Amino acid sequence: MSSHTPSGRPRARHYAIPFDGRPGPANAITDVPGVSVGYVTLIQGEGPLVVGQGPVRTGVTAILPRPRAELATPVFAGLHSANGNGEMTGAHIIAEIGAFAFPVTITNTHSCGVARDGTLRWLQQALPQVLEEDAWGLPVAAETYDGFLNDINGHHVTMAHVAQAIEAAGPGAIEEGSVGGGTGMICYDFKGGSGTASRLVAWQGRTFTVGCFVQANFGRRRNLIIRGRRAGAELAEPGMAERTPRREKGSIIAVVATDAPLLPHQLARLARRVPLGVAWTGGLGYHSSGDIFLAFSTANGAAAAAPSGTLAQASWVPDADLDPFFDAVVEGVEEAILNALVANADMTGRDGNFVPALPRAWLERAFG
Repeated sequence: MSSHTPSGRPRARHYAIPFDGRPGPANAITDVPGVSVGYVTLIQGEGPLVVGQGPVRTGVTAILPRPRAELATPVFAGLHSANGNGEMTGAHIIAEIGAFAFPVTITNTHSCGVARDGTLRWLQQALPQVLEEDAWGLPVAAETYDGFLNDINGHHVTMAHVAQAIEAAGPGAIEEGSVGGGTGMICYDFKGGSGTASRLVAWQGRTFTVGCFVQANFGRRRNLIIRGRRAGAELAEPGMAERTPRREKGSIIAVVATDAPLLPHQLARLARRVPLGVAWTGGLGYHSSGDIFLAFSTANGAAAAAPSGTLAQASWVPDADLDPFFDAVVEGVEEAILNALVANADMTGRDGNFVPALPRAWLERAFG
Protein backbone atom coordinates (compact mmCIF):
# COMPACT_ATOMS: atom_id res chain seq x y z
CA MET A 1 0.00 0.00 0.00
CA SER A 2 1.63 3.21 -1.17
CA SER A 3 1.39 6.57 0.60
CA HIS A 4 2.54 8.33 -2.59
CA THR A 5 1.70 8.17 -6.27
CA PRO A 6 4.33 6.88 -8.73
CA SER A 7 5.46 10.48 -9.35
CA GLY A 8 5.91 11.09 -5.63
CA ARG A 9 2.76 13.06 -4.85
CA PRO A 10 1.42 12.37 -1.33
CA ARG A 11 -1.82 10.47 -0.96
CA ALA A 12 -4.26 10.82 1.92
CA ARG A 13 -2.57 8.10 3.99
CA HIS A 14 0.68 10.06 3.97
CA TYR A 15 -0.99 12.43 6.44
CA ALA A 16 -2.05 9.61 8.76
CA ILE A 17 -5.70 10.14 7.95
CA PRO A 18 -7.37 7.15 9.62
CA PHE A 19 -9.39 5.09 7.16
CA ASP A 20 -11.55 2.03 7.70
CA GLY A 21 -10.94 -1.31 6.00
CA ARG A 22 -7.92 -3.10 4.57
CA PRO A 23 -6.57 -1.85 1.22
CA GLY A 24 -4.91 -3.92 -1.49
CA PRO A 25 -1.21 -3.67 -2.40
CA ALA A 26 -1.53 -0.50 -4.52
CA ASN A 27 -4.70 0.77 -2.82
CA ALA A 28 -6.12 1.27 -6.31
CA ILE A 29 -8.74 -0.10 -8.68
CA THR A 30 -5.87 -1.92 -10.39
CA ASP A 31 -5.61 -4.22 -7.37
CA VAL A 32 -8.47 -6.13 -9.02
CA PRO A 33 -6.63 -8.70 -11.17
CA GLY A 34 -6.81 -7.91 -14.87
CA VAL A 35 -7.98 -4.30 -14.43
CA SER A 36 -5.70 -1.56 -15.79
CA VAL A 37 -5.79 2.24 -16.07
CA GLY A 38 -4.25 4.63 -18.57
CA TYR A 39 -4.23 8.40 -19.00
CA VAL A 40 -3.60 11.12 -21.52
CA THR A 41 -3.17 14.53 -19.86
CA LEU A 42 -3.38 17.74 -21.92
CA ILE A 43 -1.99 20.91 -20.31
CA GLN A 44 -1.12 23.69 -22.76
CA GLY A 45 -1.12 27.47 -22.83
CA GLU A 46 -1.79 30.35 -20.45
CA GLY A 47 -3.83 33.53 -20.42
CA PRO A 48 -7.10 34.59 -22.05
CA LEU A 49 -9.39 32.01 -23.59
CA VAL A 50 -9.21 31.66 -27.35
CA VAL A 51 -11.67 28.96 -28.35
CA GLY A 52 -9.87 26.27 -30.31
CA GLN A 53 -6.44 27.36 -29.09
CA GLY A 54 -6.67 27.16 -25.30
CA PRO A 55 -5.61 27.32 -22.60
CA VAL A 56 -6.07 23.55 -22.39
CA ARG A 57 -6.53 21.70 -19.08
CA THR A 58 -8.17 18.38 -19.91
CA GLY A 59 -7.54 14.75 -20.88
CA VAL A 60 -8.96 11.27 -21.01
CA THR A 61 -8.87 8.28 -18.67
CA ALA A 62 -9.19 4.66 -19.84
CA ILE A 63 -10.14 1.79 -17.53
CA LEU A 64 -9.77 -1.69 -19.03
CA PRO A 65 -11.95 -4.24 -17.21
CA ARG A 66 -10.00 -7.17 -18.64
CA PRO A 67 -6.57 -7.75 -20.18
CA ARG A 68 -6.31 -6.49 -23.74
CA ALA A 69 -6.72 -9.92 -25.36
CA GLU A 70 -9.91 -10.53 -23.35
CA LEU A 71 -11.66 -7.19 -23.86
CA ALA A 72 -14.38 -8.73 -26.01
CA THR A 73 -15.45 -10.93 -23.08
CA PRO A 74 -18.25 -9.05 -21.31
CA VAL A 75 -18.24 -8.30 -17.61
CA PHE A 76 -21.38 -8.47 -15.52
CA ALA A 77 -22.27 -4.93 -14.46
CA GLY A 78 -24.78 -2.68 -12.75
CA LEU A 79 -25.16 1.07 -12.54
CA HIS A 80 -26.86 3.80 -10.55
CA SER A 81 -27.66 7.39 -11.40
CA ALA A 82 -27.92 9.30 -8.13
CA ASN A 83 -28.34 12.58 -10.00
CA GLY A 84 -28.76 12.49 -13.75
CA ASN A 85 -27.26 15.81 -14.85
CA GLY A 86 -24.49 14.00 -16.69
CA GLU A 87 -23.74 11.33 -19.25
CA MET A 88 -22.54 7.75 -19.33
CA THR A 89 -22.90 6.10 -22.73
CA GLY A 90 -23.79 2.43 -22.82
CA ALA A 91 -25.97 2.84 -19.74
CA HIS A 92 -29.16 1.59 -21.40
CA ILE A 93 -27.75 -1.74 -22.52
CA ILE A 94 -26.18 -2.27 -19.09
CA ALA A 95 -29.59 -1.68 -17.52
CA GLU A 96 -31.13 -4.09 -20.03
CA ILE A 97 -28.71 -7.04 -20.00
CA GLY A 98 -26.45 -6.39 -16.99
CA ALA A 99 -23.15 -6.51 -18.84
CA PHE A 100 -20.76 -4.54 -21.04
CA ALA A 101 -17.50 -5.05 -22.90
CA PHE A 102 -14.51 -2.97 -24.00
CA PRO A 103 -12.65 -0.13 -22.22
CA VAL A 104 -14.40 2.48 -20.10
CA THR A 105 -13.34 6.07 -20.81
CA ILE A 106 -13.86 9.25 -18.77
CA THR A 107 -13.23 12.77 -20.06
CA ASN A 108 -14.76 16.26 -20.14
CA THR A 109 -18.39 16.92 -20.97
CA HIS A 110 -17.91 18.06 -24.55
CA SER A 111 -15.53 15.21 -25.41
CA CYS A 112 -17.69 12.32 -24.21
CA GLY A 113 -18.76 11.40 -27.74
CA VAL A 114 -15.18 11.51 -28.98
CA ALA A 115 -14.17 9.15 -26.17
CA ARG A 116 -16.93 6.71 -27.11
CA ASP A 117 -16.17 6.83 -30.83
CA GLY A 118 -12.43 6.76 -30.21
CA THR A 119 -12.83 3.53 -28.30
CA LEU A 120 -14.57 1.95 -31.29
CA ARG A 121 -11.90 3.27 -33.64
CA TRP A 122 -9.19 1.79 -31.39
CA LEU A 123 -10.96 -1.56 -31.35
CA GLN A 124 -11.20 -1.59 -35.16
CA GLN A 125 -7.48 -0.98 -35.46
CA ALA A 126 -6.01 -2.83 -32.48
CA LEU A 127 -8.42 -5.76 -32.18
CA PRO A 128 -10.10 -6.05 -35.59
CA GLN A 129 -11.41 -9.53 -34.82
CA VAL A 130 -13.61 -8.04 -32.08
CA LEU A 131 -15.70 -5.99 -34.51
CA GLU A 132 -16.06 -8.44 -37.36
CA GLU A 133 -18.81 -8.19 -39.96
CA ASP A 134 -22.23 -7.77 -38.31
CA ALA A 135 -20.59 -7.10 -34.92
CA TRP A 136 -21.24 -3.85 -33.08
CA GLY A 137 -20.26 -2.17 -29.83
CA LEU A 138 -21.67 0.29 -27.33
CA PRO A 139 -18.67 1.41 -25.25
CA VAL A 140 -19.02 3.10 -21.88
CA ALA A 141 -17.85 6.72 -21.87
CA ALA A 142 -18.57 9.22 -19.09
CA GLU A 143 -17.90 12.89 -18.41
CA THR A 144 -17.63 15.75 -15.95
CA TYR A 145 -17.38 19.48 -16.75
CA ASP A 146 -13.99 21.23 -16.79
CA GLY A 147 -14.93 24.51 -18.49
CA PHE A 148 -13.79 26.76 -15.60
CA LEU A 149 -10.16 25.89 -16.30
CA ASN A 150 -10.24 24.40 -19.79
CA ASP A 151 -11.12 25.52 -23.32
CA ILE A 152 -13.92 22.97 -23.30
CA ASN A 153 -15.45 24.27 -26.53
CA GLY A 154 -12.11 23.88 -28.30
CA HIS A 155 -12.58 20.09 -28.42
CA HIS A 156 -8.92 19.32 -27.79
CA VAL A 157 -9.42 15.62 -26.94
CA THR A 158 -9.11 13.58 -30.12
CA MET A 159 -9.62 9.95 -31.06
CA ALA A 160 -5.84 9.61 -31.10
CA HIS A 161 -5.72 10.69 -27.45
CA VAL A 162 -8.35 8.09 -26.59
CA ALA A 163 -6.26 5.40 -28.26
CA GLN A 164 -3.14 6.60 -26.42
CA ALA A 165 -4.91 6.38 -23.06
CA ILE A 166 -6.09 2.84 -23.79
CA GLU A 167 -2.63 1.82 -24.97
CA ALA A 168 -1.07 3.37 -21.84
CA ALA A 169 -3.28 1.33 -19.49
CA GLY A 170 -1.32 -0.71 -17.00
CA PRO A 171 -1.61 -2.47 -13.63
CA GLY A 172 -0.22 -1.47 -10.26
CA ALA A 173 0.03 1.99 -8.73
CA ILE A 174 -1.44 4.81 -10.82
CA GLU A 175 -1.24 8.59 -10.77
CA GLU A 176 -3.93 10.66 -9.11
CA GLY A 177 -5.02 14.27 -9.04
CA SER A 178 -4.84 16.43 -12.19
CA VAL A 179 -4.33 13.61 -14.66
CA GLY A 180 -6.37 12.12 -17.48
CA GLY A 181 -10.01 13.11 -17.58
CA GLY A 182 -9.57 14.66 -14.14
CA THR A 183 -7.04 17.25 -15.29
CA GLY A 184 -9.35 20.28 -15.20
CA MET A 185 -11.71 19.21 -12.41
CA ILE A 186 -12.59 20.95 -9.14
CA CYS A 187 -13.77 19.29 -5.90
CA TYR A 188 -15.06 21.22 -2.89
CA ASP A 189 -13.61 24.37 -4.52
CA PHE A 190 -10.16 22.79 -4.35
CA LYS A 191 -8.29 21.14 -7.20
CA GLY A 192 -9.95 17.79 -7.81
CA GLY A 193 -9.69 15.11 -10.47
CA SER A 194 -8.75 11.43 -10.54
CA GLY A 195 -8.56 9.31 -7.40
CA THR A 196 -8.57 5.63 -6.51
CA ALA A 197 -8.55 3.19 -3.60
CA SER A 198 -9.27 -0.47 -2.89
CA ARG A 199 -10.43 -2.77 -0.13
CA LEU A 200 -9.92 -6.48 0.55
CA VAL A 201 -12.99 -8.47 1.56
CA ALA A 202 -12.71 -11.84 3.28
CA TRP A 203 -15.50 -14.32 2.57
CA GLN A 204 -15.64 -18.05 3.33
CA GLY A 205 -11.87 -18.50 3.39
CA ARG A 206 -11.32 -16.45 0.23
CA THR A 207 -10.19 -12.85 -0.22
CA PHE A 208 -11.76 -10.65 -2.87
CA THR A 209 -10.84 -7.14 -3.95
CA VAL A 210 -13.12 -4.15 -4.44
CA GLY A 211 -11.44 -1.28 -6.30
CA CYS A 212 -12.85 2.22 -6.74
CA PHE A 213 -11.96 4.99 -9.18
CA VAL A 214 -13.48 8.49 -9.18
CA GLN A 215 -13.37 11.54 -11.38
CA ALA A 216 -14.22 14.08 -8.67
CA ASN A 217 -15.66 17.42 -9.80
CA PHE A 218 -18.31 18.23 -7.21
CA GLY A 219 -19.07 19.76 -3.83
CA ARG A 220 -19.01 23.08 -2.00
CA ARG A 221 -16.19 23.86 0.37
CA ARG A 222 -18.44 24.55 3.33
CA ASN A 223 -19.59 20.90 3.21
CA LEU A 224 -16.17 19.21 3.05
CA ILE A 225 -15.76 16.45 5.63
CA ILE A 226 -12.52 14.55 6.20
CA ARG A 227 -13.06 11.45 8.33
CA GLY A 228 -15.88 13.07 10.26
CA ARG A 229 -14.11 16.40 10.72
CA ARG A 230 -16.12 19.33 9.34
CA ALA A 231 -13.13 20.76 7.51
CA GLY A 232 -14.94 23.22 5.23
CA ALA A 233 -15.21 26.07 7.71
CA GLU A 234 -11.58 25.69 8.78
CA LEU A 235 -10.43 25.88 5.17
CA ALA A 236 -12.31 29.07 4.27
CA GLU A 237 -9.07 31.05 4.41
CA PRO A 238 -9.05 34.84 3.77
CA GLY A 239 -8.79 35.61 0.07
CA MET A 240 -9.59 32.06 -0.98
CA ALA A 241 -13.11 32.85 -2.18
CA GLU A 242 -11.89 35.74 -4.28
CA ARG A 243 -9.33 33.53 -6.00
CA THR A 244 -11.78 30.71 -6.65
CA PRO A 245 -15.21 32.01 -7.72
CA ARG A 246 -18.07 30.06 -6.21
CA ARG A 247 -19.12 27.22 -8.48
CA GLU A 248 -22.63 25.85 -8.40
CA LYS A 249 -22.14 23.00 -10.84
CA GLY A 250 -20.09 19.84 -10.69
CA SER A 251 -20.26 16.08 -11.02
CA ILE A 252 -18.68 12.81 -10.00
CA ILE A 253 -18.22 9.64 -11.98
CA ALA A 254 -17.26 6.51 -10.04
CA VAL A 255 -16.26 3.08 -11.35
CA VAL A 256 -16.24 0.13 -8.94
CA ALA A 257 -14.48 -3.10 -9.96
CA THR A 258 -14.33 -6.42 -8.15
CA ASP A 259 -13.17 -9.97 -8.72
CA ALA A 260 -15.92 -11.27 -6.45
CA PRO A 261 -18.50 -13.35 -8.33
CA LEU A 262 -21.53 -11.08 -8.30
CA LEU A 263 -24.60 -10.97 -10.51
CA PRO A 264 -25.82 -7.82 -12.29
CA HIS A 265 -28.47 -6.99 -9.72
CA GLN A 266 -25.84 -7.29 -6.98
CA LEU A 267 -23.47 -5.00 -8.87
CA ALA A 268 -26.26 -2.46 -9.17
CA ARG A 269 -26.58 -2.69 -5.40
CA LEU A 270 -22.86 -1.92 -5.07
CA ALA A 271 -23.27 1.07 -7.39
CA ARG A 272 -26.12 2.34 -5.21
CA ARG A 273 -23.72 2.46 -2.23
CA VAL A 274 -21.32 4.87 -3.97
CA PRO A 275 -23.36 7.95 -2.89
CA LEU A 276 -22.78 6.97 0.74
CA GLY A 277 -19.02 7.22 0.24
CA VAL A 278 -19.53 10.55 -1.51
CA ALA A 279 -21.63 11.76 1.42
CA TRP A 280 -18.90 10.78 3.88
CA THR A 281 -16.81 13.53 2.26
CA GLY A 282 -19.67 16.05 2.24
CA GLY A 283 -21.18 15.55 -1.22
CA LEU A 284 -24.92 16.16 -1.24
CA GLY A 285 -25.82 15.74 -4.91
CA TYR A 286 -26.81 19.29 -5.73
CA HIS A 287 -29.10 20.10 -8.67
CA SER A 288 -26.62 20.36 -11.54
CA SER A 289 -24.33 17.57 -10.37
CA GLY A 290 -24.11 14.50 -12.59
CA ASP A 291 -23.54 11.62 -10.14
CA ILE A 292 -23.40 8.40 -12.17
CA PHE A 293 -21.84 5.18 -10.92
CA LEU A 294 -20.84 1.90 -12.57
CA ALA A 295 -19.87 -1.38 -10.92
CA PHE A 296 -18.57 -4.50 -12.66
CA SER A 297 -17.18 -7.94 -11.81
CA THR A 298 -14.38 -9.70 -13.64
CA ALA A 299 -15.68 -13.10 -12.47
CA ASN A 300 -18.08 -15.35 -14.41
CA GLY A 301 -16.64 -14.45 -17.79
CA ALA A 302 -17.83 -17.69 -19.39
CA ALA A 303 -21.38 -17.04 -18.21
CA ALA A 304 -21.35 -13.41 -19.37
CA ALA A 305 -20.15 -14.51 -22.82
CA ALA A 306 -22.28 -17.66 -23.12
CA PRO A 307 -23.33 -18.25 -26.74
CA SER A 308 -26.86 -18.84 -27.90
CA GLY A 309 -28.20 -22.34 -27.35
CA THR A 310 -26.08 -23.11 -24.29
CA LEU A 311 -27.06 -23.32 -20.66
CA ALA A 312 -24.95 -20.71 -18.88
CA GLN A 313 -23.80 -21.32 -15.34
CA ALA A 314 -22.52 -18.69 -12.90
CA SER A 315 -21.44 -18.57 -9.28
CA TRP A 316 -22.22 -15.72 -6.91
CA VAL A 317 -21.97 -14.57 -3.34
CA PRO A 318 -25.41 -14.76 -1.68
CA ASP A 319 -27.23 -11.46 -1.26
CA ALA A 320 -27.30 -12.01 2.49
CA ASP A 321 -23.49 -11.86 2.54
CA LEU A 322 -23.05 -8.58 0.64
CA ASP A 323 -22.68 -6.24 3.60
CA PRO A 324 -18.84 -6.41 3.70
CA PHE A 325 -18.80 -5.55 -0.01
CA PHE A 326 -21.04 -2.54 0.68
CA ASP A 327 -18.55 -1.48 3.36
CA ALA A 328 -15.73 -1.80 0.86
CA VAL A 329 -17.48 0.42 -1.71
CA VAL A 330 -18.27 3.18 0.77
CA GLU A 331 -14.79 3.12 2.29
CA GLY A 332 -13.05 2.95 -1.08
CA VAL A 333 -15.04 5.80 -2.64
CA GLU A 334 -14.42 8.03 0.36
CA GLU A 335 -10.67 7.45 0.22
CA ALA A 336 -10.54 7.76 -3.58
CA ILE A 337 -12.14 11.22 -3.38
CA LEU A 338 -9.71 12.34 -0.69
CA ASN A 339 -6.79 10.98 -2.73
CA ALA A 340 -7.96 13.06 -5.69
CA LEU A 341 -7.83 16.13 -3.45
CA VAL A 342 -4.58 15.39 -1.63
CA ALA A 343 -2.46 14.24 -4.60
CA ASN A 344 -2.87 17.58 -6.31
CA ALA A 345 -1.47 21.06 -6.84
CA ASP A 346 -2.74 24.58 -7.51
CA MET A 347 -3.84 25.16 -11.09
CA THR A 348 -4.37 28.29 -13.17
CA GLY A 349 -6.37 27.83 -16.34
CA ARG A 350 -8.26 29.83 -18.94
CA ASP A 351 -8.59 33.57 -18.33
CA GLY A 352 -6.35 33.24 -15.28
CA ASN A 353 -9.01 31.24 -13.40
CA PHE A 354 -7.31 29.80 -10.34
CA VAL A 355 -8.10 26.77 -8.18
CA PRO A 356 -5.99 26.02 -5.10
CA ALA A 357 -4.99 22.60 -3.90
CA LEU A 358 -6.19 21.33 -0.55
CA PRO A 359 -3.60 22.93 1.78
CA ARG A 360 -1.02 20.38 2.88
CA ALA A 361 0.00 22.50 5.87
CA TRP A 362 -3.54 22.18 7.16
CA LEU A 363 -3.48 18.42 6.63
CA GLU A 364 -0.24 18.20 8.60
CA ARG A 365 -1.78 20.16 11.49
CA ALA A 366 -5.06 18.29 11.42
CA PHE A 367 -3.83 14.71 11.00
CA GLY A 368 -0.03 14.58 10.81
